[in-house]
Amino acid sequence: MGRGGSKRLFLFANRGTDIGISFCMIRKLQSGEYRLYSRKKDAKSGRRKNLGTFSSRVAAQKHERAVQYFKRG
Repeated sequence: MGRGGSKRLFLFANRGTDIGISFCMIRKLQSGEYRLYSRKKDAKSGRRKNLGTFSSRVAAQKHERAVQYFKRG
């Protein structure tokens, strides 16, 4: 299996914030809302893309799962 197995573990750890490993780009704004950012920076601007603003962290995590599903599907 070699390196392929470790890559799958990283993707699993990337997804779950429930297990304490948080690589997702959800940030709390001063207004109390949560914003989902892309993980990679934009080459032109050097900033992360805004993928949506949500009233709760749960809603932001739900949208992130949907983004990951369509990105890999």
